Formats: sequence, C-alpha cells, structure tokens
Amino acid sequence: MAGPVVSEAIFFLDRSNRGRLQAQIRETLVSGILSGRVLPGARLPSTRKLAEYLKVSRITVTLAYQELASQGYIEVTARSVYCVSDSAPIARLRAAENAPSTDGIDWQARLKSRFSIAKQIRKPLDWRRYPYPFLYGQMDTSLFDLAAWRDCARRALGLSDFEMMAGDFAAADDMQLVSYICSRTLPRRGIKAQPEEILVTVGAQNALWISIQILLQRGSHAICENPGHPDIYASLRLSQAKVTAIDVDNAGLPPELLPERVDAVFVTPSHQAPTAARMPMERRMQLLEEAEKKDFIIVEDDYEFEMSFLAPPAPALKSLDRCGRVFYVGSFSKSLFPGLRLGYLVAPAPVIREARALRALMLRHPPGHLQRTAAYFLALGHYDAVIRRMRNEYAERHEVMQAALQREDMTVAGVSAFGGSSFWIEGPEGLDSDLLARDLREDGVLIESGSPFFAETDQPCRFFRIAYSSIPADRIAEGVARTANGIRRQVGRIKAA
Repeated sequence: MAGPVVSEAIFFLDRSNRGRLQAQIRETLVSGILSGRVLPGARLPSTRKLAEYLKVSRITVTLAYQELASQGYIEVTARSVYCVSDSAPIARLRAAENAPSTDGIDWQARLKSRFSIAKQIRKPLDWRRYPYPFLYGQMDTSLFDLAAWRDCARRALGLSDFEMMAGDFAAADDMQLVSYICSRTLPRRGIKAQPEEILVTVGAQNALWISIQILLQRGSHAICENPGHPDIYASLRLSQAKVTAIDVDNAGLPPELLPERVDAVFVTPSHQAPTAARMPMERRMQLLEEAEKKDFIIVEDDYEFEMSFLAPPAPALKSLDRCGRVFYVGSFSKSLFPGLRLGYLVAPAPVIREARALRALMLRHPPGHLQRTAAYFLALGHYDAVIRRMRNEYAERHEVMQAALQREDMTVAGVSAFGGSSFWIEGPEGLDSDLLARDLREDGVLIESGSPFFAETDQPCRFFRIAYSSIPADRIAEGVARTANGIRRQVGRIKAA
C-alpha cells in the first residue's frame, strides 16, 4: 500500500545562496525526517515536480535525492519513486517517545526567574522570500566580500594560528583583534585605549548586559531612553534596579531631566535607537558634566557610526570623556553581518577585569577562530572596502527611499543626520503599527512596528521603522507605496468604525 505523499510546500530555498541549493534541499528533508514530520514510507515529490515548484534545474533535485539515498535517508522503488527509507536514522527520536512525562511538574512554580519580559521585535527567519523586506539589521549579502572572508577563515586555520586558536584562551581575547580595535577602530572615533581596557564580546548586546551586571543591583537607579531598544530596558529591569525611561526629543536624551540620584545612564548619543536623533555637542558636554556632578556612569552604545555617507559622524561621547565615566560599546555585527556576533566593551582596566571574570562564567570567550578570522579581515583592508561599498549603496537607497516617502506623504519622525540605514516613521493618529506590520506581510512587505521600543505601554503605537539595508534600490519605491496603501486601508477602517 502506497505511503503518504510529502508536499513540495515543505521545501524552501534561500536564493541568495545559489551555491547551496542542493544542500538546502537535503537539509530540509533530513530535518523533516529527524523531527518526525516526514515518516518512513512517505513518497517524495518527483524530481520534475519538485524542480518546477522550486524553479531549479531537475538535475539539482536529482543530485540531492541521490545523495540522500546514498546516506540511507531515502530509497528508490522499482517504479523509480523516491520514498523515505524504513531504515532512516530516526531510532533515537522514536526512543524519546517513551521518555518519562513531565506533565506533572508545575513549571510556573519551578522557574524562579522570568526572562521573557521584553516585547519582541518580530523578524521572520525566511524574510528573504518577501519581495519588500524593510528590516533593520538585516543585510544585503551582495554587498559583502564573501571570497575575502573565506580567505581570512583559511588563514585563521593555518598551523600557527590553529595552534593558538585550538587551545583554551581561558578568559583572554585574540590579541590581533584587540590590537586592531586599539590602533584602528577606536582612533576613528577619537578614543584612545590600551589592550587591558578592551573586552571582546558576543555582540553589543552582550557588552551591554555585562555592563548592567557590574554596575547595577537592587537599590540602584538606571536611566534609559524612551523609545529605546527593548532588550536594554528588559536587561535593566532584570538587574532589579529602579529603571526610569526618559523620553527623547529631536536631540536625544535631555540631561536636564535626569533625577538627582542615578547610578548609570544608557544612551545612544550619536545615532539614537530607533529615532536616529543625534545628540548635539552642547548636550553631550552637559551630560558629561551631569555625570561628574551626580557621580554616575554613562554607557554609550555607538552603533552604526560607519554608515556615514551624508556627513561625518559626531564625536563619540567617550572621546570627550576626561574623567573615565563613559563605558563605550561597539560592534562589528552591524557593519559586517548580523550573524557575526562580535562586539567589544571599552572601559577602565579595573572594570574590564571584572567584566572579563563575569564573561568567563558565561562563555569563557567568543570563538577563537571567529575572532582571528575577523582580525585578518580587518587588518588586510577587506573591512574598509566593504564599508565603502555599503556607504555608496546605502547613499543611493537613502535617496530613493526619501523620495518615495515624500511622494506618499509619509511623515519622517527621525532620520540620521549622517546616514545610517533606516527611517523612523510617524503614522497618522490612531494607527496601530503592530496590525500594520501584520497586514503588510500579505502584500510582501516587512516593516518593524515601533511598539517594542516604548517602555511600559499597552497603547497602540503609530510609529514604525523602515530600513533599506536589506532591500535593493529598485524595489524600494513599490514597497513604500504598498506600505502607504496599508496605512490608508487601516485609517479607512478606523473612520468607518
């Protein structure tokens, strides 16, 4: 008796990576088999049918099937039909079906801490299949020099590098990467630092979390921006400190609104997240004066300063600091690719010693091979070349998007004065950007609702972020037009109600 037929709809290809189409087909099917979604005996789509569905050559599907057959996952019947093999390696998963049930455990009582307190910024993993992805933080892989990165990864696997990298760093970092940060990255922001004042982290978020842990405790008082990144606000709340979110204006966080007693202030002065406001020099100096007067520490997240195609970025707050009160957080993930997850924390040496000890309790150190690959990529000039390419492309996309927003009469509430990669949009009164983001998916458009960025509010949010880092210039106008149509539809429903 014939087994069930596997739908071709379970297959999805990331077409930006054409060199792995066969591998993606294999990985999809293996995942389905191992998860139990595709059962032994199930018939697979014919090579012709699957090739037509995926819009690839039939030989690509045939080779993928043949490789799976050689590995024992599938087999060919006498009638040349591919089926999932009865001997497919799923025995371990079947054994798990007899595992003891945990239904009797009250997990709500057992879990003593809750960490799911931030409203998530929704970014679908399959965002590349949407024709108009205006998602901040995602990248256009065509702008990245993958060949150079591969070369650097091979260099990092050389004998001398491998002997160093394969060992346990203990709590240390790759000195080549730290040296580059000291000699090249920080001086561009006007910052001088010694190696003992730098900690490599798993992205900027890791650096911010470490800073929070070593600066705050129950009874402390922390300040953050509103709107601001939801992960920062959540991390501050988890420290059990009192948290005050201060509303930003078109010049960032107003220092005059700081309370008398404060222990740490978390800011994005050069490019406020998400409004893109830039803190002027007078306000920066005022914030530093307040820090000395009220004896608090400033944690500066200096993200995306590399994308300065309209004007030079403003000086980093850390470069103006003469009292050692500013912790500086930087990241390579924003400028290279988000999956890199490499950042760094710059602070006085005694602080870094404690930060290093805390990091060691969590993950020892970021992967050595990743650090050394990044160090080569930076030192050999590939990083600068990629940044130049991104700046040029972003400048064009910025111009196209700005014109499209003006044509659609959409209100820009925030745009970086030096460049960046996104616009902060204010919708009409009554707009719910959560619903807008959901509805626009049906039109192939992805935007980011502004609601996660606002602290402690359940009210509908009319703000949203629309970015151009992940969408080609020739798709921007149509995507903006569809976004504007989505806004008009929702406003029309509100008026009709």
